[in-house]
Amino acid sequence: MSEHDDPHAVDLALPIAARIAAASERHGEDTVVERAVSLIEGNNEGKEFLLVVGGEHAQGILDGAPVLYWPELWGTRALLHAWNDSAADAVRAALTNQAWRVREMATRVVATRRVDAHDELVALLEDDTARVRASAARALGTVGSLDDVEVISALVKDEDIEVRRAAQQAVTAIRKRSPKQ
Repeated sequence: MSEHDDPHAVDLALPIAARIAAASERHGEDTVVERAVSLIEGNNEGKEFLLVVGGEHAQGILDGAPVLYWPELWGTRALLHAWNDSAADAVRAALTNQAWRVREMATRVVATRRVDAHDELVALLEDDTARVRASAARALGTVGSLDDVEVISALVKDEDIEVRRAAQQAVTAIRKRSPKQ
């Protein structure tokens, strides 16, 4: 068992931010980011790291539950708490993941880490999943510009109330921080 695979080193009762902080303290933030990116890419990063990023839910996978998209989602979410710019390409790739939960989480990382992914976010405004459309609108509200107001405004007529709400909030946020023209 390597130093990176000690499942007893993880306090599953801690919230995700605290687990990531503890892993960063133990192994270094760059290592945590590298391993999170590896999960996003579909690789196995061992029991300890899966427990760090997935918490108690990861134990189900370790006990034999279907893996599905969970490690990719948890790897993406980890980047909300540990970061370096080497993860930007993986986050952009996660925006096109087949699992909507991964795409949705990636929009949050884009907004939090200010990843240059404008075109990908605009494309997600037309995603089949309402939660992804809403999250993409929120992300553009954080990182977008006045040039994005028109495309986001189209979602104010979306069939889903949360998408409509997110679109309106995004337009308001962009206008609030943009200089008057």
